[in-house]
Amino acid sequence: MMKRLFAGRFIRSIGYLLSVHLVALLFFFGLRVALFIATDYDFPKEISEDYALQSVAFLRGLWFDNVIACYILLLPLAVFWIAGWFGYTARWLYRSSALFFIFFYSLCFIISAANIPYFAYFFKPINSSIFNWFDYAGTTAGMVFGETSYYLPIALGLTAIAAFAYITLRLSRTFFLLSRNAAPPANRWKAAAFTFVAGAALIGLCFFGIRGRRGYNPIKVSQAYYCNDAFLNQLGINPVFNLMTSAIDDNRKENRLLHLMAEDEAIARVQTLLGRKGMDGISPIARRVEADSLPTRRNVVVILMESMSAHLMQTFGHETSLTPFLDSLWQQSLSFSHFYSSGIHTNHGMYSSLYSFPAMMKRNAMKGSVIPVYSGLPTVLKENGYHNMFFMTHESQYDNMNAFFRTNGFDDIYSQENYPADKVVNGFGVQDDFLFQYALPVLDRQAQSGQPFFSVLLTISNHPPYIIPPYFHPRSRTTEEQIVEYADWSIRNFMTEALKRPWADNTLFVLLGDHGKLVGTPECESPQSYNHIPLMIYGRDIAPRIVDAYGGQVDLAPTLLGLLGIGYVQNDFGVDLLKEKRPYMYFTADNLIGVRDSSRLFLYFPDTQQEIRYRTEGMTVQTAEDDPVFRDMKQYGFAMLQCAEVLVQRQQTLNHPHGDKR
Repeated sequence: MMKRLFAGRFIRSIGYLLSVHLVALLFFFGLRVALFIATDYDFPKEISEDYALQSVAFLRGLWFDNVIACYILLLPLAVFWIAGWFGYTARWLYRSSALFFIFFYSLCFIISAANIPYFAYFFKPINSSIFNWFDYAGTTAGMVFGETSYYLPIALGLTAIAAFAYITLRLSRTFFLLSRNAAPPANRWKAAAFTFVAGAALIGLCFFGIRGRRGYNPIKVSQAYYCNDAFLNQLGINPVFNLMTSAIDDNRKENRLLHLMAEDEAIARVQTLLGRKGMDGISPIARRVEADSLPTRRNVVVILMESMSAHLMQTFGHETSLTPFLDSLWQQSLSFSHFYSSGIHTNHGMYSSLYSFPAMMKRNAMKGSVIPVYSGLPTVLKENGYHNMFFMTHESQYDNMNAFFRTNGFDDIYSQENYPADKVVNGFGVQDDFLFQYALPVLDRQAQSGQPFFSVLLTISNHPPYIIPPYFHPRSRTTEEQIVEYADWSIRNFMTEALKRPWADNTLFVLLGDHGKLVGTPECESPQSYNHIPLMIYGRDIAPRIVDAYGGQVDLAPTLLGLLGIGYVQNDFGVDLLKEKRPYMYFTADNLIGVRDSSRLFLYFPDTQQEIRYRTEGMTVQTAEDDPVFRDMKQYGFAMLQCAEVLVQRQQTLNHPHGDKR
């Protein structure tokens, strides 16, 4: 039955809404505490006991949490205001608003709980890059539910939802009863006027809460940054806010493409930096590379190692021996000590290593309803008589790999569809040692044909969910270290067997990480262990040595083609690291651009235009002031990425005019 809602009843409805609002902020705070504890971050000595400084992150987190809470509060507040203005109240208003709160805060708490393992793995808040995983629901579900370390955050999220739902329903019942029993005011007109003014003021405050701050611009992620510690700066960011704003930014017209500098300026700079004049009909940075020897027709086997940071190897300072085989192979190979991944996702590693174009922030360049076409290592080798094969552990459609690689130079794709069903251990398919066992007889058959082959083997085991097979006996205690031991063991077994083959004498074995992973305590917003990866080129006639020059995945193809004695038209961003040198190396990590040399690290956040500069010494970083070298680094990275953006948009990614494959 309808009741007259007087000012006292309206005040009680506001009390209900604000109570739910405060409870939600308390739950957000609890999930942030869980993130703080789960990250197990080792603070620098100077701030390890500075609890006042650390508490600021939680205060800023409350600021961001309130933005999301005000978004959710706005509609129920408006409904109760209008109902109060017209003197209407009913049980269903409270019940439906409670269900509304439960639904939206359930989404928020699930995202906040998911942010805990995401942050632990990527050292950045959850963002729109996760939507790339939604295309592969089965695989993603297998990853989430197959990794036991994810169970606690899942349980935490579900517990938060259940507890919040219980409290909210109790509040809705309690405040409805209080509202129904409220005494009517002496003057109804004054009560109506009070309701109108008070409601309008609260709506205004809610909009202000959504905006987050005074001034020209509303609140942005950069407001969370308040000190020199990368963990504290990111701790205050509400994961729902970050996910929402990054998705919105992705769809802004100005952010769909990267805009770092004028296109003509970027092209001119790259031409100067790389010594390119361009080729008519191809691109402004294309050139012809002449071989300085006869083609060797050596086979090439590339092992693209999942999450293999250089910092997992004792060679690069890891305290324990997780990778004894890789450390041994490092000394026997042509090895590159300052080599960097283009991005922090596998699709970036494959794209850049094989086609020598840089990763463009979060973008997966291999996806699209119209398959993008590139020239690169596979296409050049195919044109020189090679048979190209790609081996992966999972389904071939993942990241559009089957369509993209078949379009861009590969003859055969081997994937989960080819393997026995009983060998599939999780959503990412088979384990590394089975992948290698499967590949060996395929390579044997190809070698018997007399045609040289190019093969890429993409491993997966060093990625959650971690599966340690019962027949492998690790020495480490933690699963994260055991899986690295297993990955190294699998590669050793493959190399041991492969080197027994007659074709091994005429083969280059190339081992590199697709990207790194967090190792130890993150030293800044872009931990060096994420992009610093090993590169080893092993061959029986390759003299072992260590190359200290800076390079990256975009340089793999030109360096290999130089070793193979193959001349070609080059239309990419790589250099032959044995003949050319870079002053710096650039990379991206979802929301930031990095450029580094031996003593400096420059970081740039395109969304906020924030610049951060560090002096580096080993794993130690210290903030630094701007100087001409940092400005040169900035221009170097900006020019390379902007020029790559231009060539992709102009479809100038081939080493021949469209329709001409000569």
